[in-house]
Amino acid sequence: MPGPRRLAALPLVSLAVGLPTSVLAQQSAPPSADASDFARMEAAQNAANAVAGPRTVPGRRIPVPGTVSPEFQAAIAAPYRVPAWNADPGSAAEWKALVAKLAAQTAAPLPALRERLGVVSTPEVIGGVKAWIVAPREVPERNRHRLLVHIHGGGYVYNPGEAGTLEAVLMAAFGGFTVISFDYRMPPDAPYPAAMDDAMAVWKAALALQPAANMAVFGTSTGGGMALALMLRAKREGVPLPAAIAPGTPWSDLTETGDSYKANEWLDNVLVSYDGVLTRAAKLYAAGRDLRDPQLSPIYGDLRGLPPTILTTGTRDLFLSNTVRTHRKLRQAGVEASLQVFEGMSHAQYLFNPDAPETREAFGEIAAFLDKHLGTEPRKP
Repeated sequence: MPGPRRLAALPLVSLAVGLPTSVLAQQSAPPSADASDFARMEAAQNAANAVAGPRTVPGRRIPVPGTVSPEFQAAIAAPYRVPAWNADPGSAAEWKALVAKLAAQTAAPLPALRERLGVVSTPEVIGGVKAWIVAPREVPERNRHRLLVHIHGGGYVYNPGEAGTLEAVLMAAFGGFTVISFDYRMPPDAPYPAAMDDAMAVWKAALALQPAANMAVFGTSTGGGMALALMLRAKREGVPLPAAIAPGTPWSDLTETGDSYKANEWLDNVLVSYDGVLTRAAKLYAAGRDLRDPQLSPIYGDLRGLPPTILTTGTRDLFLSNTVRTHRKLRQAGVEASLQVFEGMSHAQYLFNPDAPETREAFGEIAAFLDKHLGTEPRKP
């Protein structure tokens, strides 16, 4: 079993294993090119892009940036994780077997991680949904009456059970918050709207525990998309909204729409390409429904009136455009929205290594944003 410094990440992401400095140096070194090589490339690219239209670029070898921490360089340099990114099970049984295998790998190091970070996880049933209350051993006084609801990522198919609590553990440790992390139903057995029904049930139950003004909803990737969809549904149903939300690199559009789907294809070493598991997972979850339905792709919904929002992404993230488009649409809707973009980061890599400075910085920024917006007063009798 790997130790706590070598975590099994979300099944949709690559393991942030450490690489020798010599390997990183080799991968960081740009390919050699003399002036004549560049002159030939210059002429060829000028000719290929002489008319308006799609941009043609040469084959490139992208170095590992030296502008990030050594811990984060290891995540950036890691190979694609097969079969997580390109899984193509042929049946429901094969999907379940793969999901169970990856979930076991992800869950295995969590007890040691919680112990090291001083976090306690207690199984509960919240709103009829299996969940965990994840909290620091000592909750700061300021956060005693605050509560976060966490929606895990994993492309609507990965991270069942305790495997989905990794992000909640990091938030509890670095933010000092008590978190509800729940195990929503997923395909192939339970496509949409099962996951959203579970999310709404948990949110309504949470409202009986703390005032909405003291609460936030957060999640990464699928969890970020669901957080946004939950806000749209709560608004439509007249259910109180939280004081803030934190969708990390949200899957806010299940259609392949956005510049970074091609600009960062094969560069993002986590999601890699939309033509991998993402396309298949979207179809499984939607179960024949229009992918532009705002409950599936909240980017197409009316975002007016949503709570203050902080979004997180990276320059190599396949979902960079998802995140940027969501940020712009929130701003256009008059919503206070903050966007943090990390150098060299592929999809959700702030979850990979709790010892990376970038991980602590990402969660520190989110925690500070939530602290600014969440109330502290207890529920009135």
